[in-house]
Amino acid sequence: MLDAALFELQHMVDVLWPRYEELVAASRTTGGGRGDRQEQQVLRALFQRMPVAAVLLDRESVVRRMNFAATQLFHTRAGYATGRPLAASLRRDGQAALRSQVAAVARGEGDRSLTVRLSQPSADGEVRVTLAALRPPGEPHPAVLAAFQPGVTGHPAVAGAPGVAGHPAEAGAAPGVWYPEVRPDLAEVTRHAELLDLVDDMTTALLKVALAGGGPEAVLVRAAEVLHGRFADWVIADLAPETASGVPRRVVALGPWDAADDRTASLAKQDPASCPVVVDALSDGVCALRVSPPDADAFGRDATGAPVLVREEVTSLLCIPLRASATDPVRGALTLFRTGGRGAFGMAEAGVADRISRHLALAMPRTTAPAPAAEA
Repeated sequence: MLDAALFELQHMVDVLWPRYEELVAASRTTGGGRGDRQEQQVLRALFQRMPVAAVLLDRESVVRRMNFAATQLFHTRAGYATGRPLAASLRRDGQAALRSQVAAVARGEGDRSLTVRLSQPSADGEVRVTLAALRPPGEPHPAVLAAFQPGVTGHPAVAGAPGVAGHPAEAGAAPGVWYPEVRPDLAEVTRHAELLDLVDDMTTALLKVALAGGGPEAVLVRAAEVLHGRFADWVIADLAPETASGVPRRVVALGPWDAADDRTASLAKQDPASCPVVVDALSDGVCALRVSPPDADAFGRDATGAPVLVREEVTSLLCIPLRASATDPVRGALTLFRTGGRGAFGMAEAGVADRISRHLALAMPRTTAPAPAAEA
């Protein structure tokens, strides 16, 4: 086996490497370089004149190039948009979704499609965005091409797909657009059923706590027990201050180890005010969905000074404020970690967690009753 391996390596050195050098030298000739530049100019012109709004993004969702149709859709200039995050042009409820999906496509996890809403007040309806990975010539990292279709709902259109039985576009879609036949994905259906079971079990648990007359702490503890292990490796729940001068309070922290373990105990005793994502959720109602969190201090540090996210090898973080609606006050914050080789939180899972957070806020009894109305 060793002799065979050495023979293959010698073949690469004697045959393949010289041929590779010849190809590289041929690509650097004057004629080939001029042809490449002309071809790139043609492709750039086609990109600019496409009737579909198209934006070239990097893996951080920053705009690298925007065609004319996209500048009209986003009401901006291409030069101004270049170098700025595209998520800033969307409503806040869709920004995290776009960033996470662009990062997934850039990592090579396949093309994606999702529905977003533009932040401009004049924008009417939803916009369907389809994401595909590209490898620009001469660049080490892949880029992501985002195509936007205003007013299109459902599945993205595929024009002229060979061998695909199409059907007329759905109501409200662009005329003359045909859609591919969509076959259910067994893994997706199974995961959807698991999420429905999770929501059902959570509702049952909250109803039992409400019938037993449990307080906000009992609601959060029972909810953490339902989510722990099944949905996330770490489940941490915090209560918002009851008064303007109060401080947030940690109620429960469940992790891979029991409550007596030093790691679990340190997170249970951690001050929520030292966790930036928790502070943002409690004060501003900001949701956070982060894959491979770039900020190691996003969830503070433990008693030894080590970042919690680094210590627990957190690969995905989800922090959601607990409130019944967008106009209601935040009652608390629910933070979920996934660690090790477990898959990151997807957008469907983030949506389920958001629904659960509203159910938790409704199930948490008020600490103070409203003052009675004064008699006339």
